[in-house]
Amino acid sequence: MKNVLIVGLGGFAGSVFRYLVGIAVPFIAGGFPYATLAVNLLGSFIIGFVSELALSTTLISPETRLLLTTGFCGGLTTFSTAMYETMGLGRDGQALYASLYVAGSLLGGLFCVVTGTLCAKLWQ
Repeated sequence: MKNVLIVGLGGFAGSVFRYLVGIAVPFIAGGFPYATLAVNLLGSFIIGFVSELALSTTLISPETRLLLTTGFCGGLTTFSTAMYETMGLGRDGQALYASLYVAGSLLGGLFCVVTGTLCAKLWQ
């Protein structure tokens, strides 16, 4: 139960931070989604930094890693987790799986967004 609360607290903070970045860096209609890019890049940096310190030193406890990676980065963006997992596949010599994961995530995600949008239009 303790870990669930830790993840929930981090997720709350990450979600609120994402919302605030969206307000501070508004999406310009027809323009580039700077806020989304910013949180994706920031989340990727944080998950890499925290995970490396947690795995190679005693500076970050397992609870703090859970709070910051699964919680905060999960609330901020799941893109960071996908990038960390892709790096792990590459590090483990699984270049094919890493490529399939990236392609599947991007193309599959785009397909699912389009399909969800079309289903919603049919629902109306």
